[in-house]
Amino acid sequence: MATSSPASLLWIWLTLLLALCLQVMPLADGWQIWRPDWLGLMLIYWCMKAPLRVGVVHGFVLGILLDLIEGVTLGQNALIFSLLAFLCALVYPRFRAYSLLQQAVLIFVLLGTVQLAEQWLRTLLGPFSIHLSFLLPSLIGAVLWPWLTTLFEALGRRMARD
Repeated sequence: MATSSPASLLWIWLTLLLALCLQVMPLADGWQIWRPDWLGLMLIYWCMKAPLRVGVVHGFVLGILLDLIEGVTLGQNALIFSLLAFLCALVYPRFRAYSLLQQAVLIFVLLGTVQLAEQWLRTLLGPFSIHLSFLLPSLIGAVLWPWLTTLFEALGRRMARD
């Protein structure tokens, strides 16, 4: 599917909103640390697939929506996802040349960096203990990256064919 058509813009927003729903879906206690950063993964995917269509503004809007849904300090997630989209724009030229395994390692670094920034913000805004389990969603996201990329590219080819 070409990323310049109105239908593709609708597809981008639908996938981002689906990721937002997965991000805030309730999980049992103890399972929340195992949840991948769905919204971060989808934002990275679209920033790399359509860098002229998806960027920092999308990260900011999605972050504000997540702030409102989660009831956290307004702007906290907006800053984090804006930073993620900005980092994606910085690494975009090299990212496309990497293999899926190398991309997964870079996804771990990108998501880990923004998770670290989020933990730092949380310690500034209130009492919060920090430990290395915050990197678990980044690691799971990196493992899911090749599968997610392959799935969305197959869906894109199928939608372009129909």
